[in-house]
Amino acid sequence: MSQIIPLTPPLTEEDVLKLRIGDEVSINGVIYTARDAAHKRLVALVEQGKPLPFDIQGQIIYYVGPTPARPGEVIGSAGPTTSYRMDAYTPALLAQGLKGMIGKGNRSQEVLEAMKREKAVYFAAVGGAGALISRSITSCQVIAYEDLGPEAIHRLEVKDFQVVVANDAHGGDLFKEGIARYRKS
Repeated sequence: MSQIIPLTPPLTEEDVLKLRIGDEVSINGVIYTARDAAHKRLVALVEQGKPLPFDIQGQIIYYVGPTPARPGEVIGSAGPTTSYRMDAYTPALLAQGLKGMIGKGNRSQEVLEAMKREKAVYFAAVGGAGALISRSITSCQVIAYEDLGPEAIHRLEVKDFQVVVANDAHGGDLFKEGIARYRKS
């Protein structure tokens, strides 16, 4: 049985450098959501030299557009979206101090190189498991770009949010190398 690595954002460079592809991780604490429309606005702020709507240093962004919460629920379904749609914006945010991303699917070579350079990590969440993932979210608050609806930036508090390291800061790529070699028994 593999050991699950606990992480609490904000992440340090040391936290990130300990991670290797195939590692199972449990995130506890605050993470942020953002999809392509929000990423476009964030990078525009960076290019203009303006402050971002949250301190990105050491943070994790989850690529999700949650569905509305039912009465009495914190959040609706919160499954990951396809990450490559954020690839054009990701290197700029990594340069600002972003340390982790959560999504599904592989990343571009440019993002992989930026992750190595900036010491960052990409986690994969299980696509199609949005209802299950939402159970790990204990609070949800829109903090920026409310006009984007589900694509607004949310501040999520999470408990035992389970992910797998898909790309590490050492250049490891689970999508290319496969999990069999890294699965712990």
